[in-house]
Amino acid sequence: MITPTADLVRSAATAGVGLAAFNVVTLEHAEAIVRGAEQAERPVILQISENTVLFHQGQLAPVAAASLALARAASVPVALHLDHVTDVDLLRQAPECGFSSVMFDASTLEYAENVAATAAAADFCHAHGLWLEGELGAVGGKGGAHAPGVRTRPDEAVAFARDTRVDLLAVAVGSSHAMTDRSARLDHELIGELRSAVPVPLVLHGSSGVPDLELAAGITAGLVKINIGTALNIAYTAGVRSVLDSDPKAVDPRKALKAARSAMADAVTAALLVLAPEGSHV
Repeated sequence: MITPTADLVRSAATAGVGLAAFNVVTLEHAEAIVRGAEQAERPVILQISENTVLFHQGQLAPVAAASLALARAASVPVALHLDHVTDVDLLRQAPECGFSSVMFDASTLEYAENVAATAAAADFCHAHGLWLEGELGAVGGKGGAHAPGVRTRPDEAVAFARDTRVDLLAVAVGSSHAMTDRSARLDHELIGELRSAVPVPLVLHGSSGVPDLELAAGITAGLVKINIGTALNIAYTAGVRSVLDSDPKAVDPRKALKAARSAMADAVTAALLVLAPEGSHV
């Protein structure tokens, strides 16, 4: 069932559990995410990034329509989120395409420019009934984002949330995008400080590189929305590779894509049960 991101985030925050947002790249990703959530009996967010839109030749509407149809047919609550948007024209397509939230990414700009751009995005989103997520700090590649100097400062986070009026804040606390190994360590003390200081729910990007126990501890410390992308791509390519390696003459893509979809669904289920364990009130 299609459900606003705001409702899912509020429920997760109240229950003290994590809410997973998985990146959609292909139709198989979206199908797997919904299937995995149904297997786990947990709510989930389907998120489509600006990079995915570029992969689909700049067309948001088709991949959004497919994801929206799957969300509506799901037996669990599913939200639709537009992720890492830097293009204002893309941001403006979000309401008509069925999104209930957007992450506007101005984090590479100087602080004052980030505030101004994010505040303008918040004005647009709020005028159309959408939540806005902003980012403060550098959740970058594996080399730099583990250094304390690029992490989110609580005092800046308070001012940023106030001045931009964001509904969610992505923070840099030790994770990195696109990690293919799970070796990241989160700064749980910093997460707790941010949670105490910042009046909006906190988001962790780059969660694929964070071990399960670290994620669970991070949620206890105050993280709510947990973004997962690379882990699904690892499962996807492993499924495709296993089929093609077993039959080098195979030409029908459906067998390989079916294996990829199944592997991703299992990865989704496993992640959801870590973020919101059995017995939690979700």
